[in-house]
Amino acid sequence: MKHLFISFVIPSYNEEGNIIHMMKALSEMMMSNGHHYEVLFVDDGSSDKTMDEIRAALIEYPEVEYVSFTRNFGKEAAILAGLEYAKGDAVILMDADLQHPPDLIPQLIRGYEEGYDQVIAKRNRAGDAKIRSLLSRAYYWGVNKTIDVELRDGEGDFRLLSRRAVDSLLQLSEGNRFSKGLYSWIGLEQKTICYENVARKHGETKWSLKQLLNYAVDGVVSFNTKPLRLCFYTGLLSMFLSIAYISFTLIDIMRNGVDVPGYFTTISAVLFLGGVQLLSLGIIGEYVGRIYNETKKRPHYLVRRTSAEVKGKQAAHAKIRSS
Repeated sequence: MKHLFISFVIPSYNEEGNIIHMMKALSEMMMSNGHHYEVLFVDDGSSDKTMDEIRAALIEYPEVEYVSFTRNFGKEAAILAGLEYAKGDAVILMDADLQHPPDLIPQLIRGYEEGYDQVIAKRNRAGDAKIRSLLSRAYYWGVNKTIDVELRDGEGDFRLLSRRAVDSLLQLSEGNRFSKGLYSWIGLEQKTICYENVARKHGETKWSLKQLLNYAVDGVVSFNTKPLRLCFYTGLLSMFLSIAYISFTLIDIMRNGVDVPGYFTTISAVLFLGGVQLLSLGIIGEYVGRIYNETKKRPHYLVRRTSAEVKGKQAAHAKIRSS
């Protein structure tokens, strides 16, 4: 059996309580399978002691590598950086909070050895609040009716990507990244593994309701222009209804003369058309804003330091001392 080199990419933002636990779990899991590996932590501008914990793990575990951002650029940027810096034959994306069970790693690797480019871990909704599960199902049902790729409830970033899949993702250079859609867009052979939802043991979730809502909007507008087409059809329908109403009113005036103007009819028409216009402008504004961000061509992230720089300096100092 060929020994693989596996890269674990772990985006980390204020996860000081999980780094050592995560590293210990990965080390124990990889000890028995004989594959070489690296664990690449991407510190997304943490404000706690996450980087201190990563440095401590680097001293204890030689497999640890890290990339540290100058500030918080978001999880999408952290995933992209991890894919760019990962050196493995295959890359396993995992969260640092241990909600992605390390016990599934052998199954992910086995799927890769079977020839799959993406081996996806899909969780159920056990333990989630009922209202959250309901909203999640409604979101995935609605978004799959509009976008050009398929998103599946329970499938997230926890997955193994072959080198071919990683290289394919790195060819997609858009600034507004939505990884769930990108995984589906590149296609390639996929295998899905189901697992039970795991509750977070240390720390708190970094996803607020506002962030989840923004993430949902990203999913809708990143992979289709159907909302713009909807604006067109809504405007067209409103125009025909307005013409029909004006024609009906004109004929009625010609037959029966002018009555007292109806306040309710007037205000209803104004509010309806005003609402359609504001909604349409909001949708158009989302796309225009994304075009604006893309034209600036700013980098997805800025790196403060990496473990390679630190290890290089240590090796240089050791060489000087020995000479």
